[in-house]
Amino acid sequence: MGKYNLTALKVRQTALNQFASGKIKKLPQWVEVVGEIPPAETLVRTRSPQHQLVRQRKKSVPGHAHPQTVFEVDENRRRPKKASHLFSPVELKYEEDELRQTFFQDHPWELARPRVLVETTGKDFTKHNWRNLRQPGKHLDGESVVQRQLWLLNNVTDMTKSAAYDIARREFYKLRLQEDIERRVAAEEAEATGANFGPSYLEIGMELENQQHEKWKDWARTQAQLFDQQTASLAGAPEIHTEAATAETVVEAVTSEEEVAA
Repeated sequence: MGKYNLTALKVRQTALNQFASGKIKKLPQWVEVVGEIPPAETLVRTRSPQHQLVRQRKKSVPGHAHPQTVFEVDENRRRPKKASHLFSPVELKYEEDELRQTFFQDHPWELARPRVLVETTGKDFTKHNWRNLRQPGKHLDGESVVQRQLWLLNNVTDMTKSAAYDIARREFYKLRLQEDIERRVAAEEAEATGANFGPSYLEIGMELENQQHEKWKDWARTQAQLFDQQTASLAGAPEIHTEAATAETVVEAVTSEEEVAA
């Protein structure tokens, strides 16, 4: 059949013919399975449906007394794929991805904070109500800001992305400041009752910096001595003036003056 090779589609029939002719004494175990679930005979693969980015908004619609929930579809993401990417897995896009990327670009050090990646059921989002930023049982992090911003976009009338981002960040900064104050107060109370936490990170850093400075001073002193020795070897031995040589020079000068006067 031209360039198409259909031998693989006839593998069950081939096994049955070999068994009937006595070429094989026992049928393979997969013969009945392939008979019940035969392979697909369609040679043309249909294009898989593309995932659309859907945004939920609550807007004031003219002619309605109450705000209406509107679902917007991003038409720019419905462009057809290239032929080379036709059979690649479907790319899934959600609005949280854009919000998450924006937040972590503005706050890169949030990625350095320790995070808990263990989930008990995989549906922890059902326990959270993002009407408030702080959620019981969840550590405050960048994901809290993303979910809070998304809740504002989906539930507040005529809310823009920048306004929701500002509101979520303001609440996030306020709670982070509160956590820092609570941490400092707890440390001061512990120290007042006799706790010793050892040197702080700042003191450890200063100590390491001082050690490197002392090493640099030793290195600089050695380099200065080597430079002086190289300079002396190139310039030759310096002229030595001693007291005896100076006295001998004075005596010679006086003697020469007396001879001239006589």
